[in-house]
Amino acid sequence: MIDFEPKYITFDMHGTLIRWHIASMTRDLLADVVPADQMDDFVESFKWQRLDEILGPWKPFPDVIHDSLRKTLERFNLPYRRDDSQAIVDAVPTWGPYPEVPEALQRLATRYPLVILTNAADDQVMRNVEKLEAPFHAVFTAEQAQAYKPRYQAFEYMFNQLGCRPQDVLHVSGSPRHDLMVATDLGIKHKVFVNRGYELGTPGYGYYEVNLLSQVPPLLGL
Repeated sequence: MIDFEPKYITFDMHGTLIRWHIASMTRDLLADVVPADQMDDFVESFKWQRLDEILGPWKPFPDVIHDSLRKTLERFNLPYRRDDSQAIVDAVPTWGPYPEVPEALQRLATRYPLVILTNAADDQVMRNVEKLEAPFHAVFTAEQAQAYKPRYQAFEYMFNQLGCRPQDVLHVSGSPRHDLMVATDLGIKHKVFVNRGYELGTPGYGYYEVNLLSQVPPLLGL
């Protein structure tokens, strides 16, 4: 049980609430470009290149995807096709939630205001949010904050908009690297890691670990 009554429960969205299909899409789109024996390494490199791209000044989400894929292909001495990265950009708003997510969110919303802090763009985000089938108090994007997580600025924008302190929220994410490490740095004491298998855990950051969002409401007595 979490012995804490948050003012807000804040969530990462893609990879936590919404299924994150970039790895499988990359494998399909680039099957004719990336040698089969390099594909696992390529997909992993592309993942961390996307993280590197968002550590600097904000730029539009499509540019993050285009630049990340191009640079990863260059690293592997392979040709870049803009149509491939554009297909990923276009697909993101069409993705829906993990099966257990809508019901879990609906249960949490009976007691707590729910908030999303996402690295998605403004023109993408609401198509994903609608698929969650739950009420949200607020949805904040990297575009609004002019910074992507794990930049402090993204979280600080959310705190300022909500008029709350880091100690007031329970933050839920499937990504230690993008969310939970910096949440700890900024003073968010209560965190949940929804382990979707995308990243290794970092238990030293003091979070509760679950495999499904449906395990979160019981932690709060719901």
